[in-house]
Amino acid sequence: MKVLIKSDAARAVDCVAGLIVARLQRLPTSVLGLATGGTMEAVYARLIAAHREGAVSFARARSFNLDEYVGLAPDHPCSYWRYMREHLFDRVDFPPGATLLPRGDAPDPEAEAQRYEAAIVAAGDIGLQLLGLGTNGHIGFNEPTSSLSSLTRIKTLTRSTRAANARFFDRPEDVPRLAITMGIGTILRAQEVILLACGPAKAEAAAALIEGPLAAACPASALQLHRKVTVVLDQAAASRLALRDYYEEVHPGGDAASI
Repeated sequence: MKVLIKSDAARAVDCVAGLIVARLQRLPTSVLGLATGGTMEAVYARLIAAHREGAVSFARARSFNLDEYVGLAPDHPCSYWRYMREHLFDRVDFPPGATLLPRGDAPDPEAEAQRYEAAIVAAGDIGLQLLGLGTNGHIGFNEPTSSLSSLTRIKTLTRSTRAANARFFDRPEDVPRLAITMGIGTILRAQEVILLACGPAKAEAAAALIEGPLAAACPASALQLHRKVTVVLDQAAASRLALRDYYEEVHPGGDAASI
């Protein structure tokens, strides 16, 4: 696991966007695994800027998003379909049909989860998976106690996750209780994983992810098993790391090229 500690959130975002751009420049047919949430808005803004500058194209790439709320149609204001169109898809050159999310309004959500997992497998699995980090250690909507070998399925969201996402809805009670999410096992099949976490609220989860025991209590700790993971943190998110001096010695200034 490569741990990059940046001086602030803006530089952490720049780093993550730069790694995605570099992947697409090297492998333009990459299958991207994408995430949503407030942290990712800045990443996507950087990718849009890079596209407009001619530095990167998505024309040969494909994408699968991590999750979607059960019960929300793609045109719902709070759906992740809507989020992705507004924050990335409609502003870069992905070809039609190349960007996929689960259908939250599918009549049979369990069958939709199985269909989505099969589509990921048929695409050859994810090439580069982008992740955020929940304050309780979740990745995607894999809440604590999730199986570390789980595949795409329905998950019940914790109260803390629903509370964290309530700001996107008109009323807290409007946040769905269920979501379709890629499983931890699905995520671990990706060739490469990049996780971004910023701010003091993520410090405890980041420490558990990187240095804690491998445990379902912190689903993100399963990334310790992955062969190629880059964790990008700002100073605040890195504040609880016991081995922080070592990470900064290996990668001074959070430079990914250092060894």
